[in-house]
Amino acid sequence: MSDFQDDTTRFPDPVYKDTVLSFLFDGVKTHFAEHMAAINRAHLVMLGETGILKPETVRALAAALVEIDAETDLSALTYTGEHEDYFFHVESALQQKLGDVGGMLHTARSRNDMDHTLFKLALRVRLDDLWQQLAALAEALLAKSEAESETLIVAYTHGQPAQPTTFGHYLCAALEVLLRDMKRLGAAADDLEKCPMGAAAITTSGFPIDRQRMAELLGFEAPLLNSYGCIASVDYVTGLYSALKLVFVHLGRLIQDLAFWSSFEVGQLYVPNAFVQVSSIMPQKRNPVAIEHMRHLASVTAGRCDVMIDTMRNTPFADMNDSEGDVQQAGYAAFESGHRVVRLLAALLPACRINADRVRRNGDAACITITELADTLVREEDLSFRQAHEIAAKTARGVVADHVPLSEGYDHFQNAFADETGQPSELTPSSYETAVAPETFVACRDCPGGPAPAALDQAFDSYRRQLDALIAGQDARRARHGQSAGKLKVAFEAILET
Repeated sequence: MSDFQDDTTRFPDPVYKDTVLSFLFDGVKTHFAEHMAAINRAHLVMLGETGILKPETVRALAAALVEIDAETDLSALTYTGEHEDYFFHVESALQQKLGDVGGMLHTARSRNDMDHTLFKLALRVRLDDLWQQLAALAEALLAKSEAESETLIVAYTHGQPAQPTTFGHYLCAALEVLLRDMKRLGAAADDLEKCPMGAAAITTSGFPIDRQRMAELLGFEAPLLNSYGCIASVDYVTGLYSALKLVFVHLGRLIQDLAFWSSFEVGQLYVPNAFVQVSSIMPQKRNPVAIEHMRHLASVTAGRCDVMIDTMRNTPFADMNDSEGDVQQAGYAAFESGHRVVRLLAALLPACRINADRVRRNGDAACITITELADTLVREEDLSFRQAHEIAAKTARGVVADHVPLSEGYDHFQNAFADETGQPSELTPSSYETAVAPETFVACRDCPGGPAPAALDQAFDSYRRQLDALIAGQDARRARHGQSAGKLKVAFEAILET
């Protein structure tokens, strides 16, 4: 009891109502009302099956819940302050219909275990939606990789032309990262599959509740064991948003490459007109701003994930609003912006093409096949790699100084070879030209993980198996959720029929 007997204020304070409570009420309507209805029905089924409530009480509550659902127009509800929140709004409706019996639905539970169960149910839906988009992106990356397995590109290191590879080889690298990101998201999804119901406020209940049955009816794999942890350990939030952040940090790097490659100076990636906008004043401009939108949306998404993680910093290991209501709703924005990034990338990337002429021209100008010339000298002239490297370096300096392609630098090569070894090379002009051809460079690199056709074919098989396994795992989660909805429907309707 408060010592301040002269406190005549009444809940809620108008400012508190306008700045907090009304927002939370609207958030529950938008994000959680359906899940709260499922929890109410599942909890009632469990209370009846365990004998905690009498059959006639269970029937009366079930009928009242059906009536309330039918009579409630969520879109028309506004927060008046008459009830603290949406939970009490529903409980009040039950009591209006049933009197004191209406309050018996809350036997052996708390808003604490209900809230975290609501949040997990809502996150499950959003994660599944995003997962399906990520799976579609992975499929698109794999298909594009296979289609472009022989399409030459210039690979860059430190922002400079480095070596030739293929577009398919490059995309496979991005696909590998995406598959690892999906694996991390799958682990986070597994953490959503443990049910907090039955923890009540902190320490479970003195009633003989069936936590496993509650988990089953709500589509969870099992109860989350420790009751204190059910309401205090919000690692399902930090773990999920950490995994989600990495998806968009990593996709952002791929997107930045697309921006760089499509620049006028590089020009090795052609972005179709459907994704290009014009300047209002400069008629020559082709602005692939769809890439810019993906880049900033990926950054926004990662930032929204950081908000969720950082909000948990230095909070108490206990029940707290810092991980609930407003915070949960803020996190859903990360799914919204992330969804846009993934959809757009899955549409744009397959439509892009490589400009072969620019690849060839840039590659020649930068001598990107020179490493293979050095390797060829080691294999065919029995030189050390350091000798071969020096000859290749002198050859590159010579052709660059004369502004001629490396493929036309045979004389520079012979001069460099003679300077280093004191004798002419046995390579003919034809064999030299073959050695410095980008096709030769790629074909020689047939080690596992390389860009050569045989190596890529093996990689494609591996990626397909990994992706299929990831999809199967999420399909199993989705199937369990769907089956549980059916079980809950049957169990609840059985109450009404008795």
